[in-house]
Amino acid sequence: MSDSKALSLLKDLVQRRSVTPEDAGCQALLITRLEKLGFTCETMIFEDTTNLWARKGNQAPVFCFAGHTDVVPSGPLDLWRYPPFTPTIDKGYLYGRGTADMKSGIAAFIIAIEQFLVSNNTHNGSIALLITSDEEGRFINGTTRVIDVLEARNEKIDYCIVAEASSTVNVGDVIKNGRRGSLTADLIINGKQGHVAYPHLVNNPIHRALPALNELATTQWDQGNQYFTATSFQITNFNAGTGASNIVPHDIKVQFNFRYSTELTAKQIKHIVKSILTKYSLNYNIHWTHNGSPFITEPANLTDIAIQSIKEITGITSKLSTSGGTSDARFIAPTGAQVIELGPCNTTIHQVNECIKIKDVETLVDIYQRTLEKLLI
Repeated sequence: MSDSKALSLLKDLVQRRSVTPEDAGCQALLITRLEKLGFTCETMIFEDTTNLWARKGNQAPVFCFAGHTDVVPSGPLDLWRYPPFTPTIDKGYLYGRGTADMKSGIAAFIIAIEQFLVSNNTHNGSIALLITSDEEGRFINGTTRVIDVLEARNEKIDYCIVAEASSTVNVGDVIKNGRRGSLTADLIINGKQGHVAYPHLVNNPIHRALPALNELATTQWDQGNQYFTATSFQITNFNAGTGASNIVPHDIKVQFNFRYSTELTAKQIKHIVKSILTKYSLNYNIHWTHNGSPFITEPANLTDIAIQSIKEITGITSKLSTSGGTSDARFIAPTGAQVIELGPCNTTIHQVNECIKIKDVETLVDIYQRTLEKLLI
């Protein structure tokens, strides 16, 4: 039996070794197909990142599929059942790096667009695609830069589906309609190094830091709300000492992260952290990295139509959720677009032996096509 169009395209994408921020020709492959459909394709290269903005039509509403062609490294090759960049079918699954995160989503929406246009070439509004090669890495030259360009020329996205692996057990069982914010701190607390036998001559930064860190860890930052769980604080790295058992270290380095709800802002979190560190008279330096603000797409046209489409195709009643990490949706939502994440199951993403059920790819094609029909006809 020959491969379906979606499976054939997915295989072609997976075999391209596009470890972030490399695109490895994935976008060129997509451009070839999109130009045949009448899309105007614009490649935007920022530093080491290749991005694609493609659009068919010049009217509102603009419906956009978004995604990334880059993948995470494969990890130990000897642990893979099959070579990670050799797409391999086994018992109804396709194995390979990027099969779930998220080349299957890209393959599915390309085929959905092709099938939609066969009988709806004069559809309402516009169809667009925003594709980047740097979502898994530093993310600074990817979707966020493309959005800057679009905003500068007042080119607005009205609806957007990010084809991230949002589902859990069955395709479409979960739709992400928002994400928590992410704020990371790199903190250095200074003391005075010296011999442990002369405690009066040292200032132990570990001892000084622990009460403050304990207060940060036990603070109730907020209660969350109807869309978000309460803000969480987690220490991710703690480094101190010289390796010797008889030396009090000069400083400690602590990294921690907040996943925060819309009940707080990054500015408010920074202020509270500063007040706690100051309370304990610590000599410190802190560097903040803001990875993204929280956003929510409240139930409206896009969520309603996506839920209806999934129900019609699969019989599943979808659940809206804001759980999980961050995605490029955080760069699109602030423009005013309705944004959701809807894609394959996420059980094997970033893992050795990443794979996807082949029938799930076809289900995604049908869901995406039905969504297009409901929004643009």
